[in-house]
Amino acid sequence: RRGAGGGAVVCSAMGKTTNNLLSAGDFALEGSVNIDAIRTLHTATLDEFDMPKNTRDDVMSLLNECEDMLNGVRLIQELSPKSLDQLVSYGERCSVRIMAARLNQIGIPAQAFDSWELGIKTDSTFGNAVLLPGYEEGVREAFKRVDPNVVAVVTGFIAHDPNGKITTLGRGGSDLTATAIGAALGLDEIQVWKDVDGILSSDPRLVKNAVSVNTVTYEEASELAYFGAQVLHPIAMQPAMKFNIPVRVKNSYNPSAKGTVISNSKAEPRLVTAITYKRDATLVDIQCTAMLGAYGFLAKVFSSFERNRISVDVLASSEVSISLTLDQSQKMGSILNLKKDMEPFADVTVKEGKSILTLITDVDRSSEVLSKVFTVFQARGIKVEMMSQGASKVNISFILSDDQLEDAVLSLHECLFEDKCGV
Repeated sequence: RRGAGGGAVVCSAMGKTTNNLLSAGDFALEGSVNIDAIRTLHTATLDEFDMPKNTRDDVMSLLNECEDMLNGVRLIQELSPKSLDQLVSYGERCSVRIMAARLNQIGIPAQAFDSWELGIKTDSTFGNAVLLPGYEEGVREAFKRVDPNVVAVVTGFIAHDPNGKITTLGRGGSDLTATAIGAALGLDEIQVWKDVDGILSSDPRLVKNAVSVNTVTYEEASELAYFGAQVLHPIAMQPAMKFNIPVRVKNSYNPSAKGTVISNSKAEPRLVTAITYKRDATLVDIQCTAMLGAYGFLAKVFSSFERNRISVDVLASSEVSISLTLDQSQKMGSILNLKKDMEPFADVTVKEGKSILTLITDVDRSSEVLSKVFTVFQARGIKVEMMSQGASKVNISFILSDDQLEDAVLSLHECLFEDKCGV
């Protein structure tokens, strides 16, 4: 909220528009220009709500410009990252104009803005741009010119670089735009609307009895996101964390649900906050074969990872051995090069088909947590191939075979959240 009224709403593109625009770019490179699906979606929405002529004209003008751009791509046979950012921007730019018009129709004064009009500026890393340091002052100055009794409807995901070229925020997307604006303005709360009742105790696609969690800390939410929960990207939480602004995750399909509040405040007492997981991980065991000493061994290992540009998910180590996991984005060719790189000083074993099961928990109570976990695992015959207790102090991770993951998640959820340990 700003003053006595008003506010800001950040919108993504409608439906599958972003994917359709990306596909249209690919087709244009092959010599064909067609945005019929995009036109049909937006025209149908304009017709359904009987939008005013000025809104219809604005949206059609943007779609015509988009088509002209694709014809340019078809002719020059090139779609650079800079051009791609401009291409996908048409989705958000159309969306905010329709949303603002709809709010005005139902009696809520609103105005559409492209984010750069309200101070959202980034560097020139097209496709994965980063907010410029000190952007907050630009946002605050821009909002001084916005009527406080009007809702600003703002494009998410897109911004301008210092040269006025359109960029996209990449990871964090529209959520990052929302938290960036909310943090800069010092709002009481930032709301992010998803398709679930806030943060859940586990993935509802697998765990049908998953329950919503009322409160989590920023650190817990970041760990949840990193280990697979589709809620907020950690980067999207950074502005809110910096200025200590609570973020509430709500459900668009169930607006009466309270959702989950993410803040710096200590969460309510509980043994485990949530169970999350990542499939298709690769487990790498590295055993020192040379007389290097601990510091020499670790230095050589991580130098090899740096040279091969491979990042690590979960790690456990001793003086002469390291076990770690790599996510599915790491190409097997790079992993094999890494293995060859370490042959002079280590035996390296690579095992595919693993999963990372992570408990977001109070690590101060790790003995109690682990007692329950291993009792369940023993009863179900689930083999743990590696375990890591995070430096963040809010997670414990277990590496399992992919084929045992679902049983492990369901059995642990029954024990930890449904009071049905059965052991």
